[in-house]
Amino acid sequence: MTIDNIEARKADPHVAPQADHGDQAKTIVNRIAQLRAWLFLAALIVIFEIWARIDFGGTFVGSAFNWQSVAVFAVAPLLLAIGQTFVIISGGIDLSTGFIMGFAAVIAAHVTNIAGLYMPLPVAMVLGILVAMLAASIPGLINGLLISRLKVPPFIGTLGMFGVARGTAFLLAGGTTVPVKNSYFAELGNGRIYGVPYLVIVTIVFVIIMHYLLSQTRFGQHNYAIGANAQAARRAGIDIRTHLLRLYILSAVCAGLGGALYAARFTAGAAQAGEPLLLDSVAAVVIGGASLFGGSGTIVGTIAGALVIAVIQYGLVFMNVEPFWQFIAVGIVIIISVLIDQAQRRFSGAKQDE
Repeated sequence: MTIDNIEARKADPHVAPQADHGDQAKTIVNRIAQLRAWLFLAALIVIFEIWARIDFGGTFVGSAFNWQSVAVFAVAPLLLAIGQTFVIISGGIDLSTGFIMGFAAVIAAHVTNIAGLYMPLPVAMVLGILVAMLAASIPGLINGLLISRLKVPPFIGTLGMFGVARGTAFLLAGGTTVPVKNSYFAELGNGRIYGVPYLVIVTIVFVIIMHYLLSQTRFGQHNYAIGANAQAARRAGIDIRTHLLRLYILSAVCAGLGGALYAARFTAGAAQAGEPLLLDSVAAVVIGGASLFGGSGTIVGTIAGALVIAVIQYGLVFMNVEPFWQFIAVGIVIIISVLIDQAQRRFSGAKQDE
């Protein structure tokens, strides 16, 4: 607002103040930043629908099978991304999550097979999943101890665990995949109820719990506080070391569930199960609106980010495009998301300077 406008306002109090164009631009950028994942998702759906109609006269949106497939494609990256969301909001990153998932997949396969020899198959299935999640918490615990107690930077600590989890998984698998001999486990991975895959139902329940944990509990509040300003959080009485320890265990448990469901879907545990999903997990969080600087992000945004990646991956398969284009498309979306985040920060910084 200029000096002339201020004087006019003083002379006539009924004159409405003129809108600040900087505030309008800031509002627009913030709105785009908040909704970017959903905007990307809507744009992709429109693109694939038009492409399908032009190329072979079919439909992408109108097929229930397509949406079932997209949902299944989204399960593994979403579960990894859920744990990654908590970590990134705190200002850290977990590079080990992909191979912790592979480690858990191998454990789930072995335990389910062995337990199936001595107990009913449904019980063996549940035991395999629980043991896989418990086993995955061990590398998560080590990550947490390195980062919270020994002050190892998250990038370095989790990168080291990346190699340890990878090697251990391959050793346990004997360098190959471990087939699962349990019909109930196979049904969990490939069965449906009223057209909805069991994998998707399990994932939805788990995601709802994680959403509640992040948005409605003290643990979630502390997570945002640490990511926004760790020193201020410490002065406020938050036990940062204990929180970080729990945080990396939680991330590993999410990867553990992802590994168990992978083994169910493909009826085999593979050490490399999560290898290509590390990038996807980080991408889903960033596309969903979280800042790599910490302090912001939501589970709902991560869900949208994971759906964006799943639509890209399945959509290109659906259109019979070479799979290598998936990496290019996801990379472009990541770059655009980061640019939007940077623009939002510049506007916020400029406003604060004023």
